[in-house]
Amino acid sequence: MLVCVGDLVEDVVVWTAGPARVGTDNVARVCRARGGAAANVAAFAGSLGTSVRFVGRVGDDLVGNALIQDLIAAGVDAKVQQEGRTGTIVILVDPRGERTMYPDRGAAAELADVPDDWLSGAGAIHLSAYSLVGPSLSVLRRASELARADGAVLTVDASSAALIDAIGPDRFRDLIRSLRPTYLFANGIEADVGSLRDLASSGTTVVVKNGVEPTELHFGGGRTASVPVPRVGEVRDTTGAGDAFAAAFVTAVLVDADMVDVVDAVAAGHTLAQRVLAEPGATLSIVSAKAEKNGTTGD
Repeated sequence: MLVCVGDLVEDVVVWTAGPARVGTDNVARVCRARGGAAANVAAFAGSLGTSVRFVGRVGDDLVGNALIQDLIAAGVDAKVQQEGRTGTIVILVDPRGERTMYPDRGAAAELADVPDDWLSGAGAIHLSAYSLVGPSLSVLRRASELARADGAVLTVDASSAALIDAIGPDRFRDLIRSLRPTYLFANGIEADVGSLRDLASSGTTVVVKNGVEPTELHFGGGRTASVPVPRVGEVRDTTGAGDAFAAAFVTAVLVDADMVDVVDAVAAGHTLAQRVLAEPGATLSIVSAKAEKNGTTGD
């Protein structure tokens, strides 16, 4: 089983038609969807048939109730605290698919006092670095302890260059190092801002995604590898692509953690991530999900 710990929020995705004209109307398509990096990973993993649990917090409100039901419908065992106000992220997506995000994490930032039985018994635990700040940090530390006690794979997503800046690169690296993850996921900007490739010397395999350029693998002892990214079709919205990558990667690892080929796990991540790029927010069409689960491309 995979346990994902972190945010569950509502995404308000705004597909813009061009540069903003300040002070007047702008043509756009607006879509509301389930969001939150850890919740997205859980839902994507569930679409692949993985046994998965999500641990997080939403508000005691209608939006929070709907988000929980969305996860359950995706096949996720949702262990969700409800208190306060559900968080929202407004995501502006330009015609190239690039995102600008305005997060208001709301209740998601207050995750605390999680029972051990929500976290234990997993084959893999996935953590979002967004939860490195505030009371949620204690939850991540406990999840790390339980992962080691259970012999589980532990993965962490660096999440945001702005987050690394806010925490401070040195402090961010120290926090990640203290969690002792098996794998750390980051994009190229996050890896550069936080000097995250250096964490490979601490025993963590660092996976650095570079868009259409090859994904880097950094192992202990200075060993590296790169995995080419297959040709990408339409890119309309990159929201959730990294979460899809993590879901497919961890699913591949769970199949056989002792014999896993990390390059194959990266390739699985590339395949699922590509399916998100033409859809608004961190969504995956039913057709695409079934095709991926059956090992076909659907092309």
